[in-house]
Amino acid sequence: MKIGLKAKPAQYRKVLEKKAEEVRRSMSAQKAAQVVARLDIPSDEGDLSQQHHEEWIFLNRNTIDMKLLREISDSLRRIDEGSYGICMECEEPISTKRLDAVPWARYCVSCQERIAARIAAGEEVDEYQETHR
Repeated sequence: MKIGLKAKPAQYRKVLEKKAEEVRRSMSAQKAAQVVARLDIPSDEGDLSQQHHEEWIFLNRNTIDMKLLREISDSLRRIDEGSYGICMECEEPISTKRLDAVPWARYCVSCQERIAARIAAGEEVDEYQETHR
């Protein structure tokens, strides 16, 4: 499977770069909408409450988008280093099917499920801990 994957890093790079640009554009559009919304002066407590709710949604979306950009950036770095497509937990190849669905995946399905179960059980897991080969 590693051999098949070696033929595709350029394809995954294009997909990852396109997704990063899409996320950046989305974040810019959200920021612009937020600035426009701020221009409206709330006329009552209901408007103020709505504005606070929209700010909360914006901040949560921004956090999710920043996390995704970091994952994409890490994936591009792994392509450059030649470690893309290798699970950071068990060091086995990540299936092409998984990478096609989630090109920024850092773990194979089995390891991702184990990590998710540990998180669900309340265990502190650093998903961003990098293993440098």
